[in-house]
Amino acid sequence: MQTVNLPIRTEARSWDVIVVGGGTAGAIAAIAAARAGARTLVVEAQGSLGGTGTNAQVTPLMRNVAAGGNLNRGLTDELKRRLCERGDGATDRSGNDNWFNPEGMKYVLERMLVEAGGEILYHTHFVAPELEGGRVRAILVHNKDGLVRLAAHTFIDATGDADLAVRSGAPFEAGEAESGLHQAMSLRFMLGGVDGERLCAFLARHGQPQESPRFMHFWMVWGKGSSLEPLFRRGVEEGLLLERDGDYFQGFSVPGQPGVISFNCPRLAAELNDGADAWTLSRAQVDGKEAIDRLLRFLRATFEGCEQAFISSYAPMVGVRESRRIVGEYVLTLEDILYCKTFEDAICRNHYPVDIHTPRGQKLYHERSGDLPYFKPDAFHEIPYRSLIPLGLENVLVPGRCASATFEAQSAIRVQQNCHSMGEAAGLAAAWCAARGLGVREIDGVELREALRRQGANL
Repeated sequence: MQTVNLPIRTEARSWDVIVVGGGTAGAIAAIAAARAGARTLVVEAQGSLGGTGTNAQVTPLMRNVAAGGNLNRGLTDELKRRLCERGDGATDRSGNDNWFNPEGMKYVLERMLVEAGGEILYHTHFVAPELEGGRVRAILVHNKDGLVRLAAHTFIDATGDADLAVRSGAPFEAGEAESGLHQAMSLRFMLGGVDGERLCAFLARHGQPQESPRFMHFWMVWGKGSSLEPLFRRGVEEGLLLERDGDYFQGFSVPGQPGVISFNCPRLAAELNDGADAWTLSRAQVDGKEAIDRLLRFLRATFEGCEQAFISSYAPMVGVRESRRIVGEYVLTLEDILYCKTFEDAICRNHYPVDIHTPRGQKLYHERSGDLPYFKPDAFHEIPYRSLIPLGLENVLVPGRCASATFEAQSAIRVQQNCHSMGEAAGLAAAWCAARGLGVREIDGVELREALRRQGANL
């Protein structure tokens, strides 16, 4: 038997910054780098940017406010504005401006990057780094052209799982410290053909009144006091649902898609929680679609306005809340969050709660209320630039859900708007590295903070 050795083609050009992964943090990082003048390339496995927010259909953005004001500004503000201008974003009566259409976000992020002069290489998978000491000289990727070598001065690992950093030898952690368990994963879906007026009336009669069909949010979790729990209990008794189907259920309306509800569920089987394992991700797609079929039958039979509903889309990406986390120059901790720690080199502020989605049958959680400083309405903590710098690597930054944090702390900073802010900081820092011939540790975090503030960041 003969194994074919694929030739490696070296791309003739090189870039100042290569962003590996064009997801939530990566797309914003690339936009920031390109706007700062860096020759920027995004390497993305899917056919669109946005990752969790688009291909995993995680909508709306979770609110991150202190004293009533948004903590994530800068490029996040522009993204929201451009979505609203297209009818793909909206603000409800409470002032929540986080409603968006994932399909619209795909287009807006792409236009923002292209307009900035950035390049995108879609349908391309990262394979391995080319190392010289602690420096990544180039990366090997695979696509329809075969194996291709791409070189750059500075790299941003926005894979969500720290693939580039880990394969380059950077230390990392994964899962909860004692058990090794990860947060539960979900496979989201969208339900079309919904009569919004009738569904609103139905939900109001069952204890969850809605603002309007444009802004719907309804939920059920076993034992959490949801007024919809009796309906789910009956669904289990009648054989429409499994017990686990009520572990987490949540639906949202979608701007620009009338008659469509986006569901933040089903939560997947408990053993399917490692988002950095290819076999697990594959089984998750199968398990999720089976659960979605049960939910479809239940919704048609039980929720008025859903009798003629249909699956308009399954999310092409599994919703992964947490996998690998780099060990960086600074490891953000639960204590930092609860006691509202601030940093000279802060690049993001956060007031989202410690939010650990526990696999069924496990207990991985922290109280979300109390008398500690973080539970006050005007509180926030900060994330330092140093948490984006992996130990042992000279020219790699890691923004997003796999930034340097403990398991508990990661659950608070992982939401999309924080990933935007970390990505924006990483993109600007990487552009500076290339322009000034510096390593990532040589960037002055205080100077970076001031520059981000001038660009609209809330710092």
